[in-house]
Amino acid sequence: MTSSSLPWVRYPTGSDGNGQDLEGVQGLYSYQDLQLLEKNTHEAFTPQKRRMVTRAVIVGGGLIGVELAEMLMTRDIDVTFLVREDRFWGNVLPKEEGELVARHMRDHGVDLRFNTELDEIIPDKNGRAGAVRTKDGEEIECQLVGLTAGVRPNIDWLRDMPIETDKGILINEYLETSQEGVYAIGDCAQFRTPPPGRRPVEQVWYTGRMMGETVAQTLTGERTAYAPGHWFNSAKFFDIEYQTYGKVDAELSNHEADFYWEYDNGQIGLKIVFAKDTHTLIGVNSFGMRLRHEVFDKWLTDERSVEYVLEHLADANFDAEFYQRHEKAIVNQFNAAFGANIRPKRKSWKRILAAKPFAK
Repeated sequence: MTSSSLPWVRYPTGSDGNGQDLEGVQGLYSYQDLQLLEKNTHEAFTPQKRRMVTRAVIVGGGLIGVELAEMLMTRDIDVTFLVREDRFWGNVLPKEEGELVARHMRDHGVDLRFNTELDEIIPDKNGRAGAVRTKDGEEIECQLVGLTAGVRPNIDWLRDMPIETDKGILINEYLETSQEGVYAIGDCAQFRTPPPGRRPVEQVWYTGRMMGETVAQTLTGERTAYAPGHWFNSAKFFDIEYQTYGKVDAELSNHEADFYWEYDNGQIGLKIVFAKDTHTLIGVNSFGMRLRHEVFDKWLTDERSVEYVLEHLADANFDAEFYQRHEKAIVNQFNAAFGANIRPKRKSWKRILAAKPFAK
């Protein structure tokens, strides 16, 4: 059993509660939404009708919102981006990384507003989206509203069926539901006990693929538990590539410490989270520099120290040839901050290839 996702919330917009159902209000969660976006931005407003879409308002500070903003701006549509939190993607990114992304979005012309919530979507005289009102009372004229506050498992159709659900369909480590012979995978699945270092519901593409592979093994005679390994993900914020490996939460826990380095141009950054007492690597965020997945996965599995990671950081870097290297600057800043004496080693293909799965 698989199922898609639905928009996470419905905003209490309009006096009749239907403001978000106006023409020109949409999300971006499916191919049909992409078709609707083309219609809302171009087919509905042709030059002959003398009204083109000139501004959009996006609500919700996450990856879907960034993708929508970038798409709209390629069509010369101005974007105002409303974020309820005090930084971008505040429930995922630590403060420094959130600020880096926010600067970059503003450099690209996004009107990014924090601590700002949607109160009402106001129709125009034709019954389409014409403006939004924030909870501070400001009205922002627009012809398109994008609601991108996240997604939730699409399980409403299961409510009257004898399958146990919570936020999603509850499953065990074998992806089995409460009904014998029925499995759940993908966006709809919620683990009763998540695998170590993972979340109960993980709505990313590769987990759905891995779950499908796991169920296939069980169905062909080899009952197999889901073992996704260390968390990883990647995305892009306009021009800045983002990667994360392991556990990097928006706020540190009591047993964690971190180190953050940022290049002078404000578009390249590295965050390493490690255990306070043992200095064991817990997770890493990178922005604007490419890191090898298999290398960091091995370092996490081997419980390497942050000192080891920085000493061998060149092994993890796979930026294209002639890109500027930053390992020395990163290590120098760590040494100054923590009183260390790390000396970065040269890249070793022997170590890199040893980290690849086929080398085991």
